[in-house]
Amino acid sequence: MMQDLHDRKRNRILIVLFVGVLMGALDIAIVGPALPAIQKHFGVDDRHLTWMFSIYVLFFMVGTPLMAKLSDRFGRRTIYVLDVVLFGLGSLLVALSPSFVTILIGRAVQGFGSGGIFPVASAVIGDTFPAERRGSALGLMGAVFGIAILIGPILGGVLLMFGWTWLFLINLPIALGVIAASLHLLPDATSAQRLPLDWPGMAVLTILLASLAYGINQLDTVSFFASLISTRVWPFLLLALALLPLFWHIERHARDPLIRLGLYASRQMMLVTALAAGAGLSQASVAFIPQLSVAAFGVDASTASFMLLPLVATVAVGSPIVGRLLDGYGSRVLLLMGTLLLAAGMTGLGFLEASHLPLFYLSSILIGLGIASLVGAPLRYIVLAEALPSERASAQGSINLFIGAGQLVGSALIGAVAGSHGGGAAGYTTAYLVGGVVALLLAILASQLKGRAQEMTVVTGIEASSPARSTLPTGSQ
Repeated sequence: MMQDLHDRKRNRILIVLFVGVLMGALDIAIVGPALPAIQKHFGVDDRHLTWMFSIYVLFFMVGTPLMAKLSDRFGRRTIYVLDVVLFGLGSLLVALSPSFVTILIGRAVQGFGSGGIFPVASAVIGDTFPAERRGSALGLMGAVFGIAILIGPILGGVLLMFGWTWLFLINLPIALGVIAASLHLLPDATSAQRLPLDWPGMAVLTILLASLAYGINQLDTVSFFASLISTRVWPFLLLALALLPLFWHIERHARDPLIRLGLYASRQMMLVTALAAGAGLSQASVAFIPQLSVAAFGVDASTASFMLLPLVATVAVGSPIVGRLLDGYGSRVLLLMGTLLLAAGMTGLGFLEASHLPLFYLSSILIGLGIASLVGAPLRYIVLAEALPSERASAQGSINLFIGAGQLVGSALIGAVAGSHGGGAAGYTTAYLVGGVVALLLAILASQLKGRAQEMTVVTGIEASSPARSTLPTGSQ
């Protein structure tokens, strides 16, 4: 009877987390249909319009480690609600913007709040769900992004009939509902230890990420090497590279570091770091598949987007399945299978010809299964197993950072390879062959992870030696 009560409470918590993460994920997919209307309304050019995405991603990456660290320190409920409030305020600012500059400010506030939603949600799962059920819960969270990609453009098209501002105003009632439910259901245990926040580390990381994002954003993938040595690119990439050792030094000596470097001293976490970057790279590669479709099959841009539906549907369906299998088979098996499927799918696109439409769809499905494994539950499951309960959100947030870095580098890499081989079908097929090689390297890394028995031993040891932050919210007992 008591177990059934706990299960119902956990399920309600999972629904609150799911809706919050879906809200943040939808805002990336739903904004696409609004771009032509926003561009026409404010009279901005294409290059400035791309900052609608770039500034969101940048502040997402900045907000992720800070919000994650604050949730470890001040409690999951408090920071989760703060993140949703910021996201809602940013949405309102975008909808009421009198200028394009104000829109960018609103998008920055949205990204900053959204950056904390997913890692804090993952940490809540670690706090409230037993080890044998975490995979299923994380798998459901991973499915959110596939669902958002599927329904985002459709929902955006419907709301656009009433004006582009409604694509952002729709967030407000959802945010209010999530805030009310979070205050009632989520745990809010706080850390007893209150050390000074790592503001120097935060400042250096912000400048590092901003320099990296701006430098990569300014790359010309058609004339890659010429743009690389231009003053719009190399000083910013050089600054990002130069700040890495400074950030490492600050974090090493901080009393309460933003990212505890000791967590990444183990082979398991070093492998996770590389796999997370690879996951980001594979996500970025998906953005170029419609361009390959246009070049290889001669379809228009709208048809090319619909041709991507089998891939995103596979991610949406595959992520929860991977999560359920994770509880039984462990992360190594699923990550190894996922990276091999990703390699097969990328290689399939690498050999694509105009007459090979079945190969295109088969390769897309294989890539979808690979992404469901890499970006879904397994990596976050490993981090929950390796990190102490008091640093779960921070560790989850760092995974987002590595995925984001992989996305930035991946988009530049795919574009550069395609451009250097003449663009068109030949250029993009070559780029996906390179992607297949990268995925094979990821498979080799995945094979070196701990097996299921070792994972459970680590989980049992950590949770037995650390007092639980909270098993269920005390306010809802």
